[in-house]
Amino acid sequence: MERKSFQEDRLMPRKLLLIVNPAAGRGAYRKEFADALKLLYEGGVIPTVCFTAGRGDATELTKTLGPEFDLLACVGGDGTLSEVMSGLMRLQDPPPLGYLPMGTSNDVASTLDLPKNNPVAASRRILEGTPHPYDVGGFGEKDYFAYIAAFGAFTEVSYATPQNQKKLLGHLAYVLQGAALLPKIEVYPTRVEYDDGVVEANLVYGSMSNSTSVAGIVRLPEEMVSLGDGLSELVLVKDPGSLAALSELADSVLSRRFDSDKLLILHTKKARFSFEKPVPWTRDGEDGGSHQQLELCNHAAPIRLIF
Repeated sequence: MERKSFQEDRLMPRKLLLIVNPAAGRGAYRKEFADALKLLYEGGVIPTVCFTAGRGDATELTKTLGPEFDLLACVGGDGTLSEVMSGLMRLQDPPPLGYLPMGTSNDVASTLDLPKNNPVAASRRILEGTPHPYDVGGFGEKDYFAYIAAFGAFTEVSYATPQNQKKLLGHLAYVLQGAALLPKIEVYPTRVEYDDGVVEANLVYGSMSNSTSVAGIVRLPEEMVSLGDGLSELVLVKDPGSLAALSELADSVLSRRFDSDKLLILHTKKARFSFEKPVPWTRDGEDGGSHQQLELCNHAAPIRLIF
């Protein structure tokens, strides 16, 4: 049976909480924001708009105000979406979530094929789309991630790249910053315990994700990723032995060739990473702190994401 959209369903949510990060996407949302609100209103929802002023605000707004609304949506980048999902994870019965992507990389939007930096088109998708089950990652004991937790080669790029370069150069800023970090790649003796076994290896990269897009550059095959199946993709890159070999491996991954014996892509509900010393992590493109041991898990479909 074909699912009905919000616009067609007689039980369509009426009250919408719209959380806006005014700093995302160079503030471009302003150009069409009024038109987007008008479209949502004419589509049968009454939007209440809240603006974030700093890190963590989206989570607090979601936790505090979310239960009062039938539908929630956010305007911003992957970081804003991550904060909103973290807030939803703290609600007993979270409302469906829509997304108006306005960031630099928009990995989740790429995975979902949502219109980027176009509030009107994204609002239309909220009205016409369907809520789908969406897995959320657990990061340690109390934190969450929307689409990726990672360490190692190039993971610093997303938050180490200066904000002014992101605004001016977009994806090119990530590429340039990544090239600058290439000679500094570290090797991490690592033990990874996951559902089906254990991997002990010298790694240059590791991640657990629920996305076909990483940093707006690397794309995993769509058939490899299911967003609501209760499994995450565990990606481990072993030390290739030289910068030349690492560069060759990077070229292969960018070209969507995943047949190297230095690259493992597994599916798991949980993974425990153990290192010889604390290792820096990123969580949805933001600094996730340094950890000598870290447990990640997949929370199976606690959120309904509209696309």
